[in-house]
Amino acid sequence: MLVRDAMSTVVLTIGPAHTLRQAAALMSARRVGAAIVLDPDAGGIGILTERDILNSLGLGQNPDAEPAHGHTTGDVVFAAPTWTLEEAARAMAHGGFRHLVVLDGGEPAGIVSVRDIIRCWAPARSQIPA
Repeated sequence: MLVRDAMSTVVLTIGPAHTLRQAAALMSARRVGAAIVLDPDAGGIGILTERDILNSLGLGQNPDAEPAHGHTTGDVVFAAPTWTLEEAARAMAHGGFRHLVVLDGGEPAGIVSVRDIIRCWAPARSQIPA
């Protein structure tokens, strides 16, 4: 199975000036664990995850004053839609992260998460024997 078969194409994209609270509210409303941060002034595409927001709060930072760009992972590992799920899982395990931005033709096409991969690999709950 390929990344394109598992990835979410409903991608939340925010700007670098969004506050962490704004990002968290948007992520919660869309029920996603990560947002792509498009920052043309800082080199393009970053990712902001639930963990980034949690780490900021744990440090006592004000989510209304902290901009997304200050907490964005800028050293993003990108996946291609044609990667296998094994390749994506290997990249996540090697890098210690749970989300990969999927680029198609240099543009964000989706995000694949550990949960997406598990959903593809594990049987649905109704298929698990009692």
